[in-house]
Amino acid sequence: MASLKIGDIDSTRMLIRVEQGKGRKDRNAMLSPRLLALLRLWWQEGKRRGVRLPHGWLFPGRSRTDPVSTRQINRAIHEAADAAGIRKRVTPHTLRHSFATHLLEQDVDIRVIQVLLGHSKLDTTALYARVATRTIRSVTRPLERLALLMEGKDPGG
Repeated sequence: MASLKIGDIDSTRMLIRVEQGKGRKDRNAMLSPRLLALLRLWWQEGKRRGVRLPHGWLFPGRSRTDPVSTRQINRAIHEAADAAGIRKRVTPHTLRHSFATHLLEQDVDIRVIQVLLGHSKLDTTALYARVATRTIRSVTRPLERLALLMEGKDPGG
């Protein structure tokens, strides 16, 4: 996230190209229309203030020739967590965990989540995503399933 350049935003394919992200891997991240609109406003404001270079960093640091530092990103995430009343320990990596958990809770196939997170092994995604509590609660337990079958009810619906 720190080293994103303007050219990493692909508004045609609605993707963000992340080079050398977690695990030194290149990957694509989803770009929502709402985020694209916010990034465009961010870009325009940066241009207006004269802190953006045409092919420079999307999030410039103290000097517009350097990207924002990971320390600055950490500080921003902690400030956002405090403002939201989140008292748990948060890191930039927490955002990946939250993203995966929300996708699981929306019943997105774990193989799709695997691709979105850029994992080569499904095992990594399964451990990483921490199966969401709501997902676990929604599973019909074997004893309940048997009871429903014995009552002549469809346990799947």
